[in-house]
Amino acid sequence: MRHPTSCSSVLLFILVLLFLSESWGQRLNTDNKKPSCDHCNQQLFCNCSHNGFTSVPSVTGSALSLDLSFNKITAVTNDDLTGHTQLKVLDLHGNGLAEIHPSAFDSLWSLKQLDLSYNQLTMLNYKWFSKLEALQQLNLLNNPYSYLGSPPVFGALVRLRKLALGGPSLKELRRGDLSGVTQLEELTVHANNLTSYDAGTLAHIWPLGHVTLSLHGPFLTNVTLAGAMIDDVSYPETPIILKDIHLIGVQSVQPFSKAAKRRIRYLTLHNVSVSDEAIVDFLVVLDGVPLTKLTIEDVTLTGEGWWEKASKTDHKSIDEFYICNLVILDVYKFTSLLQLGFLLEYPRRVSVINAKVFVMPCLTSHLLKNLQYLDLSDNLLTDLTLVETLCGTTQTLKDIRVLNFSGNALKSLSTVSRLVTKFSKLTHLDISRTGYSSMPSSCPWPSTLRFLNISGAKFTAITPCLPKTLEVLDLSNNNLKDFTLLLPVLRELYLSGNKFLRLPSGLSFPNLQTLTMQSNTLNMFGKTDLQSYQRLENLQAGQNKFVCSCDFVSFVQLELRGGGGIQLTDGADSYICDSPFYLQGQPVDQVRLSVVMCHQVLFVSVSCGLALFVAILLSVVLWRIHAFWYLKMIWAWLKTKRNSRQRQQHRNKADTEALISFDAFVSYSERDAGWVENFLVPELEEPSESSSPTGSTSNQPLTLCLHKRDFLPGQWIVDNIMNAIEHSRRTVFILSENFVQSDWCRYELDFSHFWLFDGHATGEAAILILLEPLSKDDVPKRFYKLRKLMSSTTYLEWPQEEEKREEFWRSLRNALRGNDN
Repeated sequence: MRHPTSCSSVLLFILVLLFLSESWGQRLNTDNKKPSCDHCNQQLFCNCSHNGFTSVPSVTGSALSLDLSFNKITAVTNDDLTGHTQLKVLDLHGNGLAEIHPSAFDSLWSLKQLDLSYNQLTMLNYKWFSKLEALQQLNLLNNPYSYLGSPPVFGALVRLRKLALGGPSLKELRRGDLSGVTQLEELTVHANNLTSYDAGTLAHIWPLGHVTLSLHGPFLTNVTLAGAMIDDVSYPETPIILKDIHLIGVQSVQPFSKAAKRRIRYLTLHNVSVSDEAIVDFLVVLDGVPLTKLTIEDVTLTGEGWWEKASKTDHKSIDEFYICNLVILDVYKFTSLLQLGFLLEYPRRVSVINAKVFVMPCLTSHLLKNLQYLDLSDNLLTDLTLVETLCGTTQTLKDIRVLNFSGNALKSLSTVSRLVTKFSKLTHLDISRTGYSSMPSSCPWPSTLRFLNISGAKFTAITPCLPKTLEVLDLSNNNLKDFTLLLPVLRELYLSGNKFLRLPSGLSFPNLQTLTMQSNTLNMFGKTDLQSYQRLENLQAGQNKFVCSCDFVSFVQLELRGGGGIQLTDGADSYICDSPFYLQGQPVDQVRLSVVMCHQVLFVSVSCGLALFVAILLSVVLWRIHAFWYLKMIWAWLKTKRNSRQRQQHRNKADTEALISFDAFVSYSERDAGWVENFLVPELEEPSESSSPTGSTSNQPLTLCLHKRDFLPGQWIVDNIMNAIEHSRRTVFILSENFVQSDWCRYELDFSHFWLFDGHATGEAAILILLEPLSKDDVPKRFYKLRKLMSSTTYLEWPQEEEKREEFWRSLRNALRGNDN
């Protein structure tokens, strides 16, 4: 039997464990909570790069592109990407990624691009790619794997078209490593430290569009290995790029086998350091090779240009030399290349870009006998050295068609025009990004010139210096505000980056088809601005500060939908409202302006018409219900009421009694005038024969107010009625069918109604006489007080029997005198 204290201790211990486990569980849940990324645009491209994520964040399952580059994601688990079945692009480069679960990518059935470069993957697993049948681009560069692995990792990638692999740790490539890869548009292999290569490893990939090989180590230590790789990818239509190599001596150029020499057509050397000896040996190796284009980029030349030892080599097949970013260490010792006639007389295209060339001697220019294309852009040419380069007025470069001197320190447009006039076949001239600030009034040009680029200068005005033969003219990024020069055959005009306030007139360009006006100071443009352009098809006028008026918005929206005759080829995103303020920043194609703003004249016309119609209709209705008369009557009544109150404030009761002139005001229909004149007036106003001798007033005559007799002529009827009521003790209404149906009687009754029931008199001041049976329902409902009076007050009925009339008259006299009997 346990002691009770021991049981309590055990129970307490269990409770403590439960509490600790719950606390740790909550902490673990908090620590394991998956981060989220919501930086997705409308196209479902999610940019989650540079956010410091240590694990794959949760992103909307409908994302099409996911950029997770430059985070700190070291592992991808099996459920990190679950549900992303629509994802097409996944970028994980630059994360330090070291571990990927074998099934991490299994749900990415639609993935087309995958970038795993610049991570810490020490081995490649074929299971990663086993479900990625739609993958077209794969980048595995610069990971520390030393071999590709077995079984072949790319076997399931049947649609793969671009593959990049290798890095500083890659040591070997074995036959079969690329099994499953049958054709590629681009192949990049970084094998600077490769020590083992099986011949034929890359040979089965065909067609092969573009090959880049980084072979720094093999060129130095194992030329045979480098030659085997080059031989495997050498096809007549496949450009080959050799990167990160140093051509120092004879041994450096031996990797080109005889078979490779016969097949190479396009060769590029990138990031190359080369000596004079290596160049000579290189030219010797290429002797007779059917090479058509030789490209050298980012090259450092350690020699002085003494290459005449290769003068007996055959390079007739070379059609184009392209040299870019050339650094000559001893530039002041470098020769003029006059001994390279064997190399310069065949090419038709020569480009020497960003090589600090300040002059090409005229004698060297004479060596370029077949030259049709010369590009000396981004160098140090001046107007003076350009004269030497083009041999002044001396005939040279007779077949030249294209000249590019952009990015040089040229300042005189007249000098260039004078130098190129002699080139009878010149069609294209690029002198952009120079120091031109003014344009002479006239300039000589070859009649064949069709394309002229003078963008990026400092022109403020245009003169007739420009040739009339131009079909394409680029004057972008100047300081132009107007353009009125007639260019009859011009088809394309580029004026972006200037200061135009409006589109230039199309009358100067009858054949213009393309106009570019981006980044100017345009506020708006419309159909009227484009009517002068007879053949304009394409317009780019975005990236301006547009005032989004109704006409401009409707025009641009119509053109963006393709409803007009001109296409806005720079897209809807380029047209953004700058004003009014409430529309600032909104794309023009999404602006919705109100009818009130866009059709003010129509809106005002319709509104006025509608208001007029309503006013007329309301007037007719009000006229039909006599509302105007009522309003006029109310106004008169209020005016009279105010006057009456003012008078009452200045008189006492005796004065008020003295003001009374009539015993009763009689309101009756004109059709009942016979009864009033033949019965009422004689009975009440004439002295009765039965008058009491004692002086009783019951039968004495009364004074009646009749409109026919007592109203003042020329005075407004309302004033007469008000005066009559105000100067009478009582108001007698002679009610009948005639009274109710008479409009005038109704007006009179209505006005009397306002006076009698507004506190000036009580119900006793109104006496109702019914000449004929009449119910309260025959009285208009709007006179609800009168209807109520008929319901609550005894009224007199005109008797048809003679014997009852005496009683009627006595009751009426009593009512008029206020007697109760």
